[in-house]
Amino acid sequence: MVTKTKSKKMSEKKICVTQIKSCIGCVEAQRQSLLGLGLGRIGKKTILEDNGCTRGLINKVSHLVRVVDSNE
Repeated sequence: MVTKTKSKKMSEKKICVTQIKSCIGCVEAQRQSLLGLGLGRIGKKTILEDNGCTRGLINKVSHLVRVVDSNE
């Protein structure tokens, strides 16, 4: 059986996502994307792994959030 292991670099990359605007007036899919990112109110921050799924959610709500590389 062959198993794939994640490289250590990929698992260590983290980003800090902060909500900077309200989701009032947004489409329901954008609200769900914010919830998926762990956000829900202005000023809330979450630290997430930097992968394709997270980047896709961020891309959908890029006008509502600020993304910063986290060095933890």
